[in-house]
Amino acid sequence: MSTSRRSSTETKAVILAAARERFGADGYERATIRAIASDAAIDPAMVMRYFGNKEKLFAAAADVDLRLPALDSVPRSQLGAVLSAHFLDRWEDDEAMMILLRTGVTNEEAAERMRAVFAEQLAPLVARVCPTPTEAPRRAGLAATQVLGLALCRYVLRLPPIVAMTHPELVAWLGPQLQRCLTGDLGARENTIG
Repeated sequence: MSTSRRSSTETKAVILAAARERFGADGYERATIRAIASDAAIDPAMVMRYFGNKEKLFAAAADVDLRLPALDSVPRSQLGAVLSAHFLDRWEDDEAMMILLRTGVTNEEAAERMRAVFAEQLAPLVARVCPTPTEAPRRAGLAATQVLGLALCRYVLRLPPIVAMTHPELVAWLGPQLQRCLTGDLGARENTIG
């Protein structure tokens, strides 16, 4: 364990960095306080002192702010493209988002946290831009399917064709999908195959 003295703030930051790395690599279930403490070069008791338990440490490590852009000055026809570019940047810039994505598929607490992030942050933004605010939860959910699906395929499963795409290519594909989720017609379509 490290013999250098760190401030409380530095210690918490080191623990959180180690936790993000460990939760991202091992998932929630396999990550342990002992392994995280070892990665942080501190005693496991210090992790418990600062965070209480694994659940609280995970909550702190996976605290996500989508930092959604203000869309007031964005032309309505460009909303999908702006959000697509934003989400691509966020996935590549925020380890906490990757932790939630990786662990959310196998851990109910992580899945609940991901649901809360999208409900609390994305749904209100969608309500401000969609044609019928009562449709906001459904539209936000559909937008989330596009954003999460792309992130899963590009950053977790690492599907070669998706990994190989450039940001402009991804925005060109994802933008229209998000645009429809935000402002398009969600009405049922008749099956015309006869």
